[in-house]
Amino acid sequence: MNTTTISNTQITEALEKSITYQDFLDMVAKLHEEGKVTGDTQSEDLLHYTNLNLRRLKRWNKTLKVSDEVKDTITNYSRKVHWIVIAEGWCGDVAHTLPVIHKAAELNEHINLRIVLLDQNEAFMDHFLTNGARSIPKLVMVDQETLEVLEVWGERPKPATKLIKDYKEKHGIVDETVKEQLQNWYNTDKGQTTLKELTALV
Repeated sequence: MNTTTISNTQITEALEKSITYQDFLDMVAKLHEEGKVTGDTQSEDLLHYTNLNLRRLKRWNKTLKVSDEVKDTITNYSRKVHWIVIAEGWCGDVAHTLPVIHKAAELNEHINLRIVLLDQNEAFMDHFLTNGARSIPKLVMVDQETLEVLEVWGERPKPATKLIKDYKEKHGIVDETVKEQLQNWYNTDKGQTTLKELTALV
């Protein structure tokens, strides 16, 4: 895990500010209707990405399939945990992976999925940086009783991370070309790699 030491108080504060998956979806949709996005920064670009993400979220909520193997692994997980996901509505990786995390969490009553917004929880986020950056989504798995951080996942599945890394090393930038490649990867993978990576952590 690429983390720094975090106190129980900081985890408790994040949980107090957290919302459910459905509340997150409702909030993103309501803000979009008002011409706004989640977080502190407002722009036409972020509004455009939010519009795309609302469609992605809706599609994955309807079409995502979970294999029997994944169901068995997650259903049999007996530890009571919080799954705290750091997210924002404008983030493309959130739109592609948060519905998968939600679907997995739904399989087990011991998993309490909560969403926190990055811009409202920067101190919490800073314990779970990716190569020094506030990259989202980030899933933090926490024991419900001790508040011990058990595992951390994110910002995206490993093959998708490699796709971006390889492109950036070759071209020096992350541009629309590789963003389209990433979108195609998510559409082809259909959430299966994310599910496998999550089951490996439980």
